[in-house]
Amino acid sequence: MPTLVLVRHGQSLWNQENRFTGFVDVPLTDQGRQEARRAAEALKGMTFDVAYTSALSRAQETLAILLDSLGQQVPTIRDAALNERNYGDLQGLNKADAARRWGDAQIKEWRRSFDVPPPNGESLEMTARRVLPFYDRAIAGDLRLGKNVLVVAHGNSNRSLVMKLDKLTGAQVVGLELATGVPLIYEMSPDGEVLSKRTASA
Repeated sequence: MPTLVLVRHGQSLWNQENRFTGFVDVPLTDQGRQEARRAAEALKGMTFDVAYTSALSRAQETLAILLDSLGQQVPTIRDAALNERNYGDLQGLNKADAARRWGDAQIKEWRRSFDVPPPNGESLEMTARRVLPFYDRAIAGDLRLGKNVLVVAHGNSNRSLVMKLDKLTGAQVVGLELATGVPLIYEMSPDGEVLSKRTASA
């Protein structure tokens, strides 16, 4: 049976600094690189046929460390469809500073509602509208061919995938937290149904 593994990239510099990151391309921290190595440890014994990642370097570096630690080289597809949610005018701002500017309630609504975007940015609903068609046309096709697929992306792009796979509503998915560097493993049927799901830990 094909296996799909989703990993959120390791801690980035702006995760560490508590800033809104979104489409801004920032590097991993040393802790983020360590998280990528721990993810590899958790996936020891698994082999992958293809990998997918975003156009952003923090996800690409996490994937590279992960595959290197596993001693695997696989075809890799990079696509901006898997990028993090665009936080628009919030990008680069410290979350506490943003709350002082717009108020806690407004920041919470932008971060935790499904369909309310921040100024000049994307809601989670808008993020899912670019992630899920890419899943259907690319990732699901590889799973139908029986391939084991590794996806290393971002908190909100992976939440969009989990929403589809776990059949969550918009209201349910906004409360979902995905830790950095912790693999989610889905055993899939050839027709794309989820047979089982587990979290991998080293």
